[in-house]
Amino acid sequence: MSKEIRTQSVPVELRMDGDVIKVSGYAAVFDEETDIGGMFREVIRPGAFKSAIERNDNVSFLINHDGLPLARTSSGTLKLTEDRTGLRIDTELDATDPDVARIVPKMKRGDLDKMSFAFISTREEWTFEDGESDLREVMDTELFDVSIVTDPAYGGTSIALRSRDDAKPKPKDEEKPEASKKADSYFLRKASAENKFRGI
Repeated sequence: MSKEIRTQSVPVELRMDGDVIKVSGYAAVFDEETDIGGMFREVIRPGAFKSAIERNDNVSFLINHDGLPLARTSSGTLKLTEDRTGLRIDTELDATDPDVARIVPKMKRGDLDKMSFAFISTREEWTFEDGESDLREVMDTELFDVSIVTDPAYGGTSIALRSRDDAKPKPKDEEKPEASKKADSYFLRKASAENKFRGI
């Protein structure tokens, strides 16, 4: 199954300690409603990362979800914890690593100042309300990476839309009204275009 990507606009803390650069922050924040491209609303609920942390998912720390890892949970250079706020990351980066040296000035200036995470939703709940966009509550996940990013990203929206369609009650005749089919087709095209634009 393909991954989804979400970004949080939460300040990232950067500290220098000899040849080690420590980065801390939140890749995800709980109970904050986010509009996902005008297609649905989404909330990450407390406990969404508990299983991933307990399973020791092999999570990498990347730049814009791409390239070689700067840190990794399996090596002990990336630590993930879940607290009341959300998914907290603490990393130890090698200051002599050219990739690290390349991003530190950008982080200091605030050019790279957002955290993001790549995941698969393994348990979720949908709420459907007339006149309002659908609400997705993510309850449990599988984690792949956390990244320092330049711009907000909502990759994988088409995956979530398929999940929504599976959860949505079907009309009695098991056939969607024509207007609903057209709306779904539009949203899927929009999500696909968005993912291509962001290179996801």
